Parts: sequence; C-alpha cells; structure tokens
Amino acid sequence: MPLAGKRILLVMSGGIAAYKSLDLIRRLRERGAEVRPVMTAGAQQFVTPLAVGALSSGHVYTELFSREDEQDVGHIRLARDCDLIVVAPATADLMAKMANGLADDLASTVLLATDRPVLVAPAMNPKMWAHAATGRNVETLRKDGIAFVGPNAGEMAESGEAGFGRMAEPMEIVAAVERLLDDGTKPLAGRTALVTSGPTHEPIDPVRYIANRSSGRQGHAIAEALARLGADVTLVSGPVTIPDPKGVKVVHVEQAAEMLDAVLARLPADIAVMVAAVADWRVATPNSEKIKKQPGEGPPPLMLTENPDILKTVGHSDKRPTVVVGFAAETQDVESNGRIKLQKKGADLIIANDVSPETGIMGGTRNSVKLITSDGIEAWPDLSKDDVADRLAGWIAHRLT
Repeated sequence: MPLAGKRILLVMSGGIAAYKSLDLIRRLRERGAEVRPVMTAGAQQFVTPLAVGALSSGHVYTELFSREDEQDVGHIRLARDCDLIVVAPATADLMAKMANGLADDLASTVLLATDRPVLVAPAMNPKMWAHAATGRNVETLRKDGIAFVGPNAGEMAESGEAGFGRMAEPMEIVAAVERLLDDGTKPLAGRTALVTSGPTHEPIDPVRYIANRSSGRQGHAIAEALARLGADVTLVSGPVTIPDPKGVKVVHVEQAAEMLDAVLARLPADIAVMVAAVADWRVATPNSEKIKKQPGEGPPPLMLTENPDILKTVGHSDKRPTVVVGFAAETQDVESNGRIKLQKKGADLIIANDVSPETGIMGGTRNSVKLITSDGIEAWPDLSKDDVADRLAGWIAHRLT
C-alpha cells in the first residue's frame, strides 16, 4: 500500500466541506495510513466526532484543555507524532490564524507547534477566496513552506454561488499526500506503462489530411504522472505542438496504422492508457500529388476506409496489460456511450467526457470527466488536466496493488 505505516494528523475546521473529510479518512486508511483526527468547534457543527471516530478507528481530539489528553502535553505530542498534517477543510479563519501565528484552540496550537510538513485544502465562499486578505495569507503560508491542494472551481453547496472555493476532492488530496510523503518508494516502480496521446493525421494528399482536434495535453500529462509514480513509461504520440513530457520515452507517429504498430511493438506492458484521439477513418488511396481545383467541377469524392481500433485491439490482445484504460470523447449521451465502449473495447476503465465546442476541453487546459467501470460511474469535478492525470495515476496504482 502506498501509505503503509504513514501517520496522518487530519485537522478538520468548520464548513460544509467537512463531509468530504469523512471520505478522505476512508481513502487514506485503505492505502495503509493511520489517521488521527483533530476537530475544531466549527467542524463539529457539520460532522460529529462519533462519525469521524468510527471511520478513523481511534480517538478524536477536540479540546486544547482536555484533562485526559493534556496529561502529557498532548498538543505537542500531536504536533510531532505524525509524518504529515493535512488541514481539510481549511477555512479562511484557520488559514488566517496559521499565517499570523495565532493559537487559541487545539487545531491552531498544533499547527503552530509542529515541525512536520503541512498540506492545506482550502474550502470557502468564492468571494472569501478572492479577498485580498486571503490572498496575503496564502502567500505567507506558501513562503512558510505550507503545501496547498485546491481549491477547485464549482458551485458552492451552501450558497449556490459558483467560482473557486470548493475543497479538493478526497482523491486529489490523497494524491497530494502521496507526493509529499514520497520517500523514494514509488507505487509503480518496476511497472511498465504504455500511453497514447494526441491526434492522428490521415493524408488526403501531400498537403491535406483528416484529423481530430486533440492537443495531446491530457495524454502527455498522464504519461508524466505515471512516470512520477515510478513507472517505466512509453508515450506514443501523434503530431502535437507541446513538448515531450519529462521522464518518458516518446515515439512520434503520424497515422493510426503507425500508432497501432508502435503500440503492439511495446506489448506486453502492465498498464495501457489509450488517450489518443485516433481518426476513425482514412482515405483509402491518398493522392500522391496535391489535388487541384478544376474550373466548373466540384470536389473529388474521397473514398474512406475504417482505421484500426487501437483500444479494442489492446483490450482483447493475448498480451493484454493488467490495467487497460480508454477515453471516450463524446458530444451527447456521455454515460451511455461510455458504458458501451467499456463493454466493447475490453477496458477496465473508460474516462468519458463531453467535448462539445462550448466545453472548451478539446485544446484547453481543463477537463471534466466521468470514470466508468463495471462497478458504476464516478464523476470528478472540473480539474486541470494535470490534476486529472495525477488522480488517474493514483487510481491505476491502487488498482494494481
């Protein structure tokens, strides 16, 4: 387990996002971590110490002047007897206390007394996050070495307002915890991974081609995220304008047939993530010379033929990787089309997203995806493509272990 033996002190402050911390406790513990919770008075207004204690299977710390807990200077022991402190949710109030060295309750006292790494997951109203005072406090905390995860953009549960302020999702926080506690033991060390990315260009003639609108950003980010977790990654990339990812072997191709050959040549592998937006069709016989317009004549007919289905070929190969992930870029019926693709392609997971022009996903830097497996559907919030990559790499590592 990636967090086996790690001790996490979870500081929960007041806010509706505290309900997410219940799932965070479960996610950390299923990865082997020991979670010791500290709850502010505000946190207890949203979730009960009983629920938190049931999930953490331990004592929940709530009072600075507890006669029982302070017999051995309990707040100092809590501050030091851990590998990492996670503050989730972190309210504007608690972050202000941290930035200014205040210590008027157990949570703020522990955070002032600790010499351990601290990870903060902010959660607040968008106006509060955008306020100049919060900005100053965040800058101070970053300079003090505090790590941040989130906040994300979205609709606020309590007010209906939208903007940045939503607490990062539990799996995002878990991924950040794993990065901070990386002691050189990578969860994917010794594993091989194969990733496809970008579009393919299917020639019509020497100057024209059929293609999809993929930028390659998501596939490249996934390749790099898998490499950070220790995998030996080969990226088969169609023609893109972005740099090759770090720590990854890259094979550049143009056409779908070339991509298929490059993929099959690198099997077997432990992991296959087929992100590339492969053109479904190609011209049966591309012209060797540029097709010229002829006066009074319409465009020449293009005889198309179907390209190979790379994901399906890999998913049903006798060298099938242990984990096969495919992408479904849809403009309608995202979930139903994703389920059909999962069944037909032989994949373990389909990442489905709506790539209608108004979403800005194709060519953009953010993504909003749904994970479709045989067990059901899990929707992730709007995230940067780098964050999607980190969360997916964590999902794959957990699946393999």
